[in-house]
Amino acid sequence: MTAYAAADADADPFVVHRALLFTVAYEMLGSAADAEDVLQESWLRWADVDRSRIRDPRAYLVRVVTRQGLNRLRALSRSREEYVGEWLPEPLLTSPDVAEDVELAESVSIAMLTVLETLGPTERAVFVLREVFEMPYGEIGEAIGKSAATVRQVARRAREHVAARRPRVRVSPSEQQAVVGRFLVALRTGRLRELMEIMAPDVVLIADGGGLVPAALAPVHGLEPVTTLLARVSQVAAVSETTAVWLNGAPAVRIEIDGESAAVSLVVENGRVTRIYVVRNPHKLTRLDEPAELAR
Repeated sequence: MTAYAAADADADPFVVHRALLFTVAYEMLGSAADAEDVLQESWLRWADVDRSRIRDPRAYLVRVVTRQGLNRLRALSRSREEYVGEWLPEPLLTSPDVAEDVELAESVSIAMLTVLETLGPTERAVFVLREVFEMPYGEIGEAIGKSAATVRQVARRAREHVAARRPRVRVSPSEQQAVVGRFLVALRTGRLRELMEIMAPDVVLIADGGGLVPAALAPVHGLEPVTTLLARVSQVAAVSETTAVWLNGAPAVRIEIDGESAAVSLVVENGRVTRIYVVRNPHKLTRLDEPAELAR
């Protein structure tokens, strides 16, 4: 049990805003485990604060979590550079309700979190706080130790960077569900033609095994290579179960391969799959049994 778990939820602002604070940390780090560590560190600082001097506990706590998140992100940068294969965000089981907040669902999607990995720590923090949580530039500056003018410039650069790399088309959950359903059927039956019909010609598959389980070490590009890889997995490995789930605010797939879980998130554009993210690293699959609480 964490140190703050026993706090009175009706009285302590940290517990009241915990879902928001976790979401901020998770979007900054792409890792639920690291986000929980940041919340623990932030709680310890909050416990030592004179509450009577804080006019806006919510804003204060977001600033604390942001600072701790930046410290953690900078410390993690080297280990992520040395990571075996492709590094993907840690998937979260979410309830279908998360999809009702379109902006929140997009911000925590595996596709968006993967794009955020291409930003520097400061740019990522500014983008998350400004674009997702709509914090004023002045408050963001206080959180990261920069002027409001500098934050504006960083926000503009980060916004342009993300816009050039994010999915081009936003689809509804029902359209996503329909494509995921067809993808599941094609995987279960191993029908190559159906798989090829579902995917775009320029589809890309990115897998994350962390060097712990078999996974492609580099992105796989193109319809035929991706189809061949998926067919080979279904033929060679023991795929015992495929289940439709909600991951990071969108319909997705959970697969059991040789007794190990895998989380599969799809990017759908114009009715076809353009990106496939496969997380097999077992250290990143610990949050698939209970829905995470996310909030803006």
